[in-house]
Amino acid sequence: MSKQQSLIIDKKNVQQKITRIAYQILEDNYKENEIVLIGIRNKGYLVAEKLKKTLEKIRTTKVQLFEIKLDKKQPNKNEIEFDFDPTEIKNKSIVLVDDVANTGKTIFYALSTLMDHNFKKIQIAVLIDREHKSFPIRADYVGMSLSTTLKEHVEVMIDKDETAVYLS
Repeated sequence: MSKQQSLIIDKKNVQQKITRIAYQILEDNYKENEIVLIGIRNKGYLVAEKLKKTLEKIRTTKVQLFEIKLDKKQPNKNEIEFDFDPTEIKNKSIVLVDDVANTGKTIFYALSTLMDHNFKKIQIAVLIDREHKSFPIRADYVGMSLSTTLKEHVEVMIDKDETAVYLS
């Protein structure tokens, strides 16, 4: 952590937010036999991993975890890749997961590539929603809504050594 960064959420509170999101997902999908989490690479996938572990602790619902890879700065310029066969999501409930929703651009492009596949429903989960939307995206599950200036940066740290959210 640099001197300009402020801790917003510590490890314990990150897990509390993930647990709350997990309960909300289960409440909204209580009739589903299976839930598919698709994490946006890199940190969105790491949040999705934590969410999967939490969902499996709470209930025996089958949870699949996949990854979608795209260039977050220019998603329309580079190919978007999946680590799964699109038939694996056919007629299933999907939760697209990212760490931070800022303008909505990354989530918009990830959703646009998934729209060609025959899923049952799709929802969006984010750890932090910054509310600076330029795209018509609204997260269904939000760990924390954060009012920031456009100049501020939110950094989610999720690894073996540190799990926290910082503002700089």
